[in-house]
Amino acid sequence: MVQLLVTYMEMRARPTGEPLLPPVEGAAFAPERLEAEQFLSLYRAVGEPLRWDQRLRMAADDLETFLRSPSTALYILRLEGNVVGLCEFERVDTADIELTHFGLIPEMQGRRLGPFLLDGALRAIWDRAPDRVWLHTDNWDHAKAQDTYRRAGFGIFDQKLEEVSV
Repeated sequence: MVQLLVTYMEMRARPTGEPLLPPVEGAAFAPERLEAEQFLSLYRAVGEPLRWDQRLRMAADDLETFLRSPSTALYILRLEGNVVGLCEFERVDTADIELTHFGLIPEMQGRRLGPFLLDGALRAIWDRAPDRVWLHTDNWDHAKAQDTYRRAGFGIFDQKLEEVSV
């Protein structure tokens, strides 16, 4: 068992200012419904270095149901048509939306594509008029995760030490 510091963050208002422009020519994001195989390939590419496993542990039928659910929203970042990042939200049909997974494939990091995707996805989610958008992050996430979330408008509302098996 290992102890992780889990930080819970929330946003209570839509992003202000002008939307971020694509930092790289050919970068664009859009809401998409991916097939399970394509989703899992992207999920692995983004999440393997971060030890993501939640979607990998889902039964195939449960994953299909999740991906097709009207309460799930996926924003996919593409660079010249190639899938390079994702922003996944759950319970988008409620007032309390959770940002469950966000990230880029490792070779795309450091090019300001993450903040571009996050800003655009959050603006789209706030069009649904939630009371808040929240997330949790931990010390296995990217070293810049909390700073990126803070710059996007999130603030910490709780922290806990949690034991996880490795």
